[in-house]
Amino acid sequence: MKTEHILIIRFSALGSVAMTVPVVDSLARQYPDVRITMLSRPYARPLFEYMPQNVGFMEADLKNEYYGVKGLNALYRRLTAKNFTAVADLHSVLRSDYLRMRFNIDRFRVAHIDKNRSARKALVSHADKQLVQLPSLFNCYADVFARLGYPVKLDFTTLFPAGGGDMGRLPEAFNVPKAGGEEWIGIAPFAANTGKIYPLPMMEEVIRGIAGRHPGCRLFLFGEGPDEVAALDSLSRRFDNCVNASALLGGIGGELILLSHLDVVVTMDNSIMHMASIAGAPVVSVWGATHPCAGFMGWRQNPADIVQADMPCRPCSIYGNKPCLRGDCMCMKGIPPSEIIDRVEMVLARRG
Repeated sequence: MKTEHILIIRFSALGSVAMTVPVVDSLARQYPDVRITMLSRPYARPLFEYMPQNVGFMEADLKNEYYGVKGLNALYRRLTAKNFTAVADLHSVLRSDYLRMRFNIDRFRVAHIDKNRSARKALVSHADKQLVQLPSLFNCYADVFARLGYPVKLDFTTLFPAGGGDMGRLPEAFNVPKAGGEEWIGIAPFAANTGKIYPLPMMEEVIRGIAGRHPGCRLFLFGEGPDEVAALDSLSRRFDNCVNASALLGGIGGELILLSHLDVVVTMDNSIMHMASIAGAPVVSVWGATHPCAGFMGWRQNPADIVQADMPCRPCSIYGNKPCLRGDCMCMKGIPPSEIIDRVEMVLARRG
């Protein structure tokens, strides 16, 4: 009998790939005799390093080796050699649609994500906005597997065992034992789009307020790309015990380990929100142009830890990539730093 082998496709973005982790992990544990291969971009590999043994990872460099139709055809030939018995397209964009078409022609068992486009359109409508909670992306992913004949209960907890990831794998700068009662706090102030970013001068006030209330805390800053890293370098020099973590860790593998040891992480609607959530860290997330109702909250994030302004124009975008209708981004600028600081205090108080 042919071994059941599921191909899962999700190429980007990093946050959405991270959101596959609770679903894939739950699926793998509930179907231990089924082989699972995750197809994504090379940078995503560390997200799947801690999966059960029946999960493998396959890289697809879509910018070079598998670029264009010719590249996708080469990728398809490589995939068909793996003897998959089912294909789950969790992305449903042009590249995955093309691969899905090829699998369908060759009579593979295929299912793809329902993005609830009409409901999303109503959520961001200017004239007749319907602010209702849409299914979470986790549930949308799980529905794909149910249609393939693999219903899954989402019972994932965290990537790491109790006590967090192995800090010994991190650079020497991070191998300072956490003192009893010492708070480790993460800050991830950037996002892919302007509508999702809290103004940096106001975020500096947040950091100053947190550091003032917790003078012995350690602060870790997270970002990606040279511009963000440079901005965080400048910011980190203004505070004691503040480290530009992303500049030193060298990728998301180290970031996941560090995140698992933090007492709270302040994020935007960004990839660190999702990485912190699957690493088991409490998250205070700040939302502007986007909205939790769209279904992109972090894994098991406490709704009480969400910071957002109540404005009739929100959300104006599902992904935060549309220009502000008002032209002033008041959905972010209107959130006082004290509100974020107070929410951090609530999380730390709960942790005791």
